[in-house]
Amino acid sequence: MDFELTDDQRAFRDAARAFAASEMAPCAAGWDARGVFPRDLLRHAGELGFCGLYASAARGGLGLPRLDATIVFEELAAACPSTTAYLTIHNMATWMVTTFARPEVAAQWGPALAGGAKLASYCLTEPDAGSDAASLRTSARADGDGWVIAGSKAFISGAGATDALVVMARTGGDGAGGVSAFLVPADGSEPAPGRQRPPPGT
Repeated sequence: MDFELTDDQRAFRDAARAFAASEMAPCAAGWDARGVFPRDLLRHAGELGFCGLYASAARGGLGLPRLDATIVFEELAAACPSTTAYLTIHNMATWMVTTFARPEVAAQWGPALAGGAKLASYCLTEPDAGSDAASLRTSARADGDGWVIAGSKAFISGAGATDALVVMARTGGDGAGGVSAFLVPADGSEPAPGRQRPPPGT
């Protein structure tokens, strides 16, 4: 088998390596010591495409395969594992929004998330359920034209410093099949539902 990187993969690797060496490595220890969430750095990472690596190209992402994204993450993590860990989460949330959200939601949020102008957190983990989607208790119920979400989340990377929360909440029956995803603006405005899972039997 041929394990050599393609020309495109080498180009992404080299760009990530240079970015990590010049902008992450000199600051990483200080960020960790002071508990800094480096928004400016993340915004610049987005300008290079690192905030939407495998997000839909139609919504501002690069649409890369996961292998290519992993090559980028490995280079960034060599300089700052904690910031890169957040970037992997942001990329996952961005992919979900650009892939599964309703068209108007994806159009509003996708390019800003993929370009790093807006940042997202992924909200699955709960105090009593851990990261087991089948056991989560946070619920969402329709209320007129909006939704009411009730519950608790824990260990949400970037929460308090990000612009959007991709929240997993139960809209149907037991198990993972009864869970829907909502994009909730972190400023407290109305949640934007992603692709809805109807209650069983409807």
